[in-house]
Order: sequence, then C-alpha cells, then structure tokens
Amino acid sequence: MVYQGACKSDAALIDPETGVKRGLKTRHLTMMALAGIIGPGLLVGAGGALSNGGPASLLIGFGVIGIIAFSIMQSLGELTTLYPSGGAFTSLAERMVDKAFGVAVGWNYFIIWVAVLANEYNTISSIFTFWGPQVPLWGYFLIFWFFFLGFQLLGVEVFGEAEFWLALLKLAGLAVFFVFAIIYAAGGLVGQDEPLGFRYYHNPGAFVDGFRGVATVFVFCSTFYAGIESVAVAATETKNPGVAVPLAIRQVFARILFVYMGSAFFFGLVCPADADGLANGGSRALKSPMTVAIQNAGWNGGVHLINAFIFVTCLSATNASIYIGSRTILFMAKDGKAPRFLGWTDKRGVPVAAIVFTNLFGAISMMNVSTGAGKAYNYIVNLSGVSTFLVWGSISFIHLRFRAAWARQGRTPEELPFRSMWYPWNAHFGLAANIFLALVQGWGNFVPFDAGGFVDAYILIPLFPIIYLVYKFWNKTKFHGLEEIDLDAGRRGDVDAAKQATRLVPDEALTPNVKGGRLRAIWKNL
Repeated sequence: MVYQGACKSDAALIDPETGVKRGLKTRHLTMMALAGIIGPGLLVGAGGALSNGGPASLLIGFGVIGIIAFSIMQSLGELTTLYPSGGAFTSLAERMVDKAFGVAVGWNYFIIWVAVLANEYNTISSIFTFWGPQVPLWGYFLIFWFFFLGFQLLGVEVFGEAEFWLALLKLAGLAVFFVFAIIYAAGGLVGQDEPLGFRYYHNPGAFVDGFRGVATVFVFCSTFYAGIESVAVAATETKNPGVAVPLAIRQVFARILFVYMGSAFFFGLVCPADADGLANGGSRALKSPMTVAIQNAGWNGGVHLINAFIFVTCLSATNASIYIGSRTILFMAKDGKAPRFLGWTDKRGVPVAAIVFTNLFGAISMMNVSTGAGKAYNYIVNLSGVSTFLVWGSISFIHLRFRAAWARQGRTPEELPFRSMWYPWNAHFGLAANIFLALVQGWGNFVPFDAGGFVDAYILIPLFPIIYLVYKFWNKTKFHGLEEIDLDAGRRGDVDAAKQATRLVPDEALTPNVKGGRLRAIWKNL
C-alpha cells in the first residue's frame, strides 16, 4: 500500500474554502499535540505560580486544569474529527449555536494568542538582555519580530517541520531536568551533603496564602495549558485530518501526565517558593524554577544552559503563537467575523495579512520597559488565562448543543467516527468547571481589595457577552433550533471518508518503480 497524495501538485493541496495549504503531516500534528506550544510560559511562568501558591498549589492547579483540559479535548476530538473545517470551533460555534456566539468565541481565542505571543517576546527579549545588556530591550524585540515574521511567511510545511524537531528537543530537555531533580532530591549530586527530599514542602511550606494562592495558580496553569486545543485549528492545513486529528487527540493524556504534572511536581520539589525574584519581581529579567534549582545545587553557570533551553522553547512557542493567532483571525475573516482583508492568502496558501496583523500585537511585550518583565508577565497572563476559561467552556457548550441536535435529528452515537469518553458527564463538567474558575480566579484581589488587580482579573468576562450581544443585535443573527442545525455540510468524519482521504491502493496496481519507493513515500507523507 502506498500513499499517492505525494503526486498531488501544490495547487491541489490548497483548501478551497480558506485558501490555506494542506501541508501538515500526521507526525507534525501528533508532535504538536505532545509538546507543541510548550514554551517559557511553562518553564518561566511556573515560577510566578509557585511563588504565589506554593508547591502543593502548583500540583493541584496543574492537576485540576489537566482534568478539565482532558475533558475539553474529548469534546473537541469528537467535533473536529467529524467537521475538520476551517475555523475549528469558531465555525462550529456559528453552526451549533449562533454566528454572534462564533464571533465572541473567535475574538476571545485570538486574545489568548496575542497575549501568549506578547509574553513569548517578553521572555525572549529578557533572556537576551541578560546575555547582552548592551543592546536595549526594544532592539532585541525588533530583531526577533522581523525574524519570526519572515519565518512564518515561508509556509506551513516549514512551520510543521520546525515544530516537530523543536518539540522533540523540548521533551528531551524536560526529561533531563526531571532526572536531575530526582538525583538532587535524593542527595546524589557530587558534593551534596544531604538529600533535599521534600524540604520545600515544609519550609517555606506546601501552600502560600491559602485558597487565594490556589485560585491565583489556576490562572497561570490555564495559560500553560492553552494550546492543547490547537490541533483543531491546524486540522484544515493537515493532509489527512480524518487520521491525524484522532491520533493527536489521544496524545493529550501523555502530554498532561509527563509535561504538566511532571513539571509541577519536580519544580515544587527542587525550587523554594520564596526564592528571590522568582518571576514576580520588577526586574527586566525572568527567573525559572529550573534556574533557581540548578543555582541552589551549586552550579551557577547552569543558568546559561537553562536560558539556552528556554530560548529553544521560545522559538517554538513564538512561532506557534503567530501560527494559531493568524489562522484564527484568517478563518474568522473568511466567515465574515473579522475584516475581510485579513482573509487573503497568496498563491502558496500563506495568509500574509493575518500573519502581519497577529505579529503586530507582540509589541504589547514592550510594557516590560516600564513595568519590568515579571509584572508585565503577570498582567498579560491574567488576560490570556480568563480567555482560556471562556473559550474552553464554550467548546463544552458547543459539544452539548451538537449532541442534542444529533439526537433530535434521529442519529445515533454509533455513527460518530470518534466518540467522547464519558459523555455527557465530561461535557457538563467542562462547562461548569470553566465557569467556576473564570469567576474565582481573581479571588485574591478581594481581601484586601485591589482595584487594579480586580480589573485585570475580570475585565474580559463582560467582554464576551458584550461582543455577543452587540453583534447579535446589530446583525440580527438567529439562535439555531436543534432541528435547524446543519449536521452534514463539511462533514468528513466517517470511516470510509477517512480511508479514502489516505488514497491507499493495492501494491498490485503499482509499477515496480513505484513499489521501490513505497517506504520513502509513506515516510514523506507520515
């Protein structure tokens, strides 16, 4: 058997609805699900979460958000396997609920990625300011701004290949740090007098500031998890979404367990929550728990190694943030939810206008100049964290609407190519949990009352209904009845369609020359 899609011209790979190129391979999407989008938000931002909540709060935050993320991915897997259409859940929101709802979800999702992008530029500029203070902060920002803009314009195949190898490096780097942490905690380092054990759970303590600290950690953790749903955005640019998307969805559990829970446990184990300048100070530099742990272990020069690793994750996370943000705004423009000029793609399927527009928001990171990297990071995290809760809750609601319409129109769950686990409990849980976390995440600003922190924590919650109601009444959109929802347009999820998409043919029908290149062709399109 051999995949004949390799014979297709580039023009044949252009998606007719969105104008983007189907250039991502299955291995690209799988690695994006495993380690894509993981950047300094996890490695550096976890320092702020640890400082605000303590090691036990960090573990609880990662665990709770991980359960919610798993629930969301089950819902999204069922939806995007059946409808791997442009716009992912923004178009699904319009189809299952209302166009105004799709507009509100889409713009909130875009806010997540411009906030994440600003934080990546914040971190990468801070790293180079640490290495070379002779160059001003804005100078490093401009250098990397033009670099990432040029890289994105090379096309989706280049993006996918870069993400594949960078993701492998991230997984390898985390694995090495976990081994170091185990040896350090056990007292096995050269020159170490005694085992570290769980010392930092006792002093300064497992929890910092009680429930307020735990509530604050939820916001940080939601930002770290943002991006696991990006496989839905990338589905349109995947050669074989019927196979790639379900496979990628199944990798999420491994990502939650190894990357997030592993990081939460080992960061809290080897780094004290009261470490000086742990990502919440006013300086222009950012500290990672990894950096603090290595310095406390006696290797001061190790900070450069950790900064180099963080820099690698910055390359991946910044690249991915521009990709997801630009595709989100592109798909919205194609559907009339954003200015039409942002929906233009060139003949190679590259959304040039959307890429430039998204990358411009990276300039938000320059608030670092006046506030310091740590404070700037915290401000932006609050924005992206709340938006994540709102978007994730919307995905659960869309899933519930879809299943209700599916049943109302006389269809059965057995017809679905990918079925969500534990439905409907997981979808109801995802909706309720995200609403709850969106409301309690700013708890720490109430006693004593902090007006600035309160606004930063809650300003985006009213924005969602404002966008929805303004668009709805201005354009007089209609909330779809269950009988009216179109369940067939764009449907590419049944098993036969998935098999046909792979274009597999018997070896007997191939010439000897084609047979000889079978393995090369399979790897090329994997």
